[in-house]
Amino acid sequence: MSDSPADDGPEGETSIQRALRLKKAALDAKPKPPRGGRFQREQAAAHQSSSKSKPWMGR
Repeated sequence: MSDSPADDGPEGETSIQRALRLKKAALDAKPKPPRGGRFQREQAAAHQSSSKSKPWMGR
């Protein structure tokens, strides 16, 4: 890893800004959990069933 300012970032970018940009890029590259469909319904059902025994968790 080189510490050159022209590391494919904007001109005048600080090292902290560069680190944050690289961190966000790494997070965006990770696979995301599935959205919608059966998986989401199962997650919602599991959340609902566990909260019924905890009345203090309600709104």
